[in-house]
Amino acid sequence: MAGPLRSHWSDPFVVARILFLSADPTIAVTPGDTTGTSFDVIHRQDDAIGWMAVPEETMKRASYALTDPDRDGLWLVDPVDCDGLDELLRPRGPVLGVVIALDRHKRDAVAIASRHDVPIYRPTWMQSIDDALDGPVRALGGELGATGFELSKRIDNRFWKEVVLYRPSDATAYVPESVGTAAYFCVGDEPVGVHPMLRLTPPTELTDRPVDRLFMGHGHPIETDATEPLGSAIETARKRFPGLLKQLLSSRLK
Repeated sequence: MAGPLRSHWSDPFVVARILFLSADPTIAVTPGDTTGTSFDVIHRQDDAIGWMAVPEETMKRASYALTDPDRDGLWLVDPVDCDGLDELLRPRGPVLGVVIALDRHKRDAVAIASRHDVPIYRPTWMQSIDDALDGPVRALGGELGATGFELSKRIDNRFWKEVVLYRPSDATAYVPESVGTAAYFCVGDEPVGVHPMLRLTPPTELTDRPVDRLFMGHGHPIETDATEPLGSAIETARKRFPGLLKQLLSSRLK
């Protein structure tokens, strides 16, 4: 037993996975139909509005509504419900659909889609989540309505399915999970960090195109000039991996 056990713990990916799965957030993240009782608006421009339904939770789940100018309405991406959400969105037009960009980000998609009588949308290749969704589900092609956002597959395996939204016209990106600005993603003074489970295999393709404005599923957005901090986070992800392990372990032992 000693040999295999030492081998098991010498694998840094396994250690990161154990620490990540056993982390004890200050505020529990409850999947499914979780309704926050307060929220923060974290982004507000004509083309998008972002909110954090439960600002005090450790994982800092962020949601976005993207404007579709052709239909004068909104696409909600990975939304978490909260009191006052409909009032926040109503001046910008009706909800056109609810988009799931990460298989684990079902969040409150069913409750919100049902309330607004709209379908849930997911990438064509993410059909494995359909059985867990109560309501009509439709497939998205390569674009999100007339928002200008293009969909590109980031990860597709049995453990993780993620699509990235990117708009070339203004270099705006939405990354559901691979990177985030929540403290749980970041090591030391990183303004944005790679997800703990991806530190050894960082998402280098996110640096293939300029990113001026960066929306993420966890944490506050980077409103401008995101290319440099995003590139630095990905470039140093492996180097900072030991610091991540120390940080996760320290938080676990508190």
